[in-house]
Amino acid sequence: MTLLPFVDTPAQGPCKAVVVWLHGLGDSGHGFAPIVPELRLPSDAGIRFIFPHAPVQPVTINGGMEMRSWYDIKSMDLLSRADEAGVRDSAAKVQQLLDQLIAQGMPSERIVLAGFSQGGVIALHLLARLPYKLAGVMALSTYMCAPEKLSDEALPYNKATPVFIGHGVQDPVVPMAGGQQAFHALKKQGFAVSWHDYRMEHSVSAQEVADISSFLQRLLLTDKDK
Repeated sequence: MTLLPFVDTPAQGPCKAVVVWLHGLGDSGHGFAPIVPELRLPSDAGIRFIFPHAPVQPVTINGGMEMRSWYDIKSMDLLSRADEAGVRDSAAKVQQLLDQLIAQGMPSERIVLAGFSQGGVIALHLLARLPYKLAGVMALSTYMCAPEKLSDEALPYNKATPVFIGHGVQDPVVPMAGGQQAFHALKKQGFAVSWHDYRMEHSVSAQEVADISSFLQRLLLTDKDK
C-alpha cells in the first residue's frame, strides 16, 4: 500500500507531538493547512501538522466526477451515505500513516487525529478500531459510518481518549442530527466524547477554532510548555 501524500507543517523547534488532519470531500490537504497560524499555539509547543490528501476517485452524487474523496457517496441519506468498503479502505491508508509516525519514534499518545466532514468519518472509524491509544480525536461537521457495528468492533484502547465533536446548527450538508448520532453512539460504548455546537453552516467558525486550540493545548502541552 502506497503511503498517502500529505502537506507537512513542521513544528517550530523540536517536534513533541503530531496532529493528522483529514479534509472533506473535493478538498485536499492544502484546504486546512492555513488553520495552523489561526490556532495561535505557543511557538514552543512543538506540534507538527500533517494534512493528507485523499485519493482521487469518482463520486456518484457528483455525477461520477473524479475528485479527492475518502469514499464514494451514492446517496445523501445519512444511514447509507458513506460507502463502508471505501471508509475501511481509507481508514487503512490513514492507519498506515499513523503507524509510520510511530515507527519513526512519535509515541501514539502524542498523536491527535482530526477530520472534517468525510475526514471526520474516517477519524471516528479509526478512534474505535486502532490497536493503540491516541492523545485525542477531533471530529468536525461529520457523522459515523455503520454505527450499528460499533459495539461489535470497538477496541478498548481509546475508550478514555478525549474526543471533540463539533457541528454547525445550520449545517445543510451534514445535518447536526448526524453528529449527534455519532456522539450518542460513542457515549453509549463508553468513549470520552464532548459535544460542541456553533452558529454556522458546514464550516469552521472562529469560536470553534479557539475551542480546538484549547483542546489541543490541554492534550499536548506539558506544564513546562504552558
